[in-house]
Amino acid sequence: MPSFDDADFGGPIHIIKSKDLTRVKTGESNGDRRGSAYGSPLAIAGEDLSNSVEVPATRPSIANASPFMLELSMDGRPGAKDRRGSRNSFGASLPIPKSKRQSRLSSIAYSGSNAGRPSMPTVQPTREILASQVQDMSGEKVTAAKDMAFVFDIDGVLVHGDRLIPEGQRVLEILNGDNELGIKVPHIFLTNGSGKPEAARIEQLSKILQQPISMEQFIQSHTPMRALSEYYSTVLVVGGEDYRCREVAEQYGFKDIVVPNDIVAWDPTIAPYRVFTDEERKTSNPRDFSKVNIEAIMVFSDSRDYATDMQIIMDLLQSENGRFHTRAKDPVSQRIPIYFSQGDLLCPTEHPNPRMSQGAFRIGLEAMYKALTGEDLERVVYGKPELATYKYADSVLENWMDIIHNDERLPKNIYMVGDNPASDIVGGNSYGWNTCLVRTGVFQGGENDVENPANFGVFKNVLDAVQTAMKKELGQDFNFNWKNERVNPLLQKGDVSAVMVE
Repeated sequence: MPSFDDADFGGPIHIIKSKDLTRVKTGESNGDRRGSAYGSPLAIAGEDLSNSVEVPATRPSIANASPFMLELSMDGRPGAKDRRGSRNSFGASLPIPKSKRQSRLSSIAYSGSNAGRPSMPTVQPTREILASQVQDMSGEKVTAAKDMAFVFDIDGVLVHGDRLIPEGQRVLEILNGDNELGIKVPHIFLTNGSGKPEAARIEQLSKILQQPISMEQFIQSHTPMRALSEYYSTVLVVGGEDYRCREVAEQYGFKDIVVPNDIVAWDPTIAPYRVFTDEERKTSNPRDFSKVNIEAIMVFSDSRDYATDMQIIMDLLQSENGRFHTRAKDPVSQRIPIYFSQGDLLCPTEHPNPRMSQGAFRIGLEAMYKALTGEDLERVVYGKPELATYKYADSVLENWMDIIHNDERLPKNIYMVGDNPASDIVGGNSYGWNTCLVRTGVFQGGENDVENPANFGVFKNVLDAVQTAMKKELGQDFNFNWKNERVNPLLQKGDVSAVMVE
């Protein structure tokens, strides 16, 4: 995988070597007295952080809490509510993985595999040979097909929860080779969904869509956050069902992972309204957290228990360097960092109307923190439409191009297909992609979204969007079905002298 240049990121890239650095800080100078957001240095695991780069956080106004809550400042200072218009903390850097993605969790076998026939030529199916012959005679279309790519949101575009959107399956069939060229058109999946390991989500999605999906094509909201395992050792991981997010963090390389149930098992009084079951206690790992420094908070997925998770997070944010049963003299300078995997306020599900997502949880936390401290909560948000997520998507697309076409580069014409104007569309527009808004998820509006219009258009579903884009790039007469009888002489009428290809 080629290395990144500073120019790729619109700002300086910081190669971190020291164990003793303040990872995320603010640089506000408009009269704000807060200074460094996270103040004291944090111990960082590992000397050489060569597997990640840091991307400056972008500053779109979407997902800012202020439009959703009243002025809650306890000191009533004039102008406080207008002080921040940023989605992410000022000056924050979002580390993302730099190296070629690891496929150790992938169960996908590619057609080039020859494990059962060592030292023998790879066996290719008839259709693959025929397709290669067709592609040899259709040079311009093949070049155009390799120079376009699709980036798909998942929920609201391809599926609704565990329910298939039928057009989603047909789209993947076309892009996986069921087209007149028999060619694979590059595509990846970029979702703000989260809460379970990538391999489990891929297996689930493949079954619903009845199409193979590789680990190398898939980005969840917290996938880029594996780079943070080089920065922090002991972390609180919040969200998701059961202990799946603990499993995610372990796979990302975090060394000491704490979940809310561990803390409640140690001190039940920390969540006075929580009924803690014997089964939950058996699966918890309690210890004396008054003697443990938690270095960062990672909200990987939607909270399943708002009251308990918010209480624990608020205690940590006001603690002395991440120790429970303490209160910092200066909660701003001693505050530990908090990361959110995405900022969506709403998420489409099987319910007729979109449900509240992680962004709603974050807004509630920001409102509470403001009410209790009089300060704005500095936080870092990954996921769409954050710049770091799109930079990471670039590297995934390049890697996938290398896998399917042996050509490690970024296609020129990239189409983002999504249902959420506030994340899919605004992020794609900002990054210079062609954006397609579909009506099968969050967006149910008019001709286009007023605040964040899709630049390529609005479509009734994902199939309509993909076919329109492919006709633009490959010609209006492009056929979206592969037919053997068009290219195999033995299946054509008339006298032929050909041999069936095996």
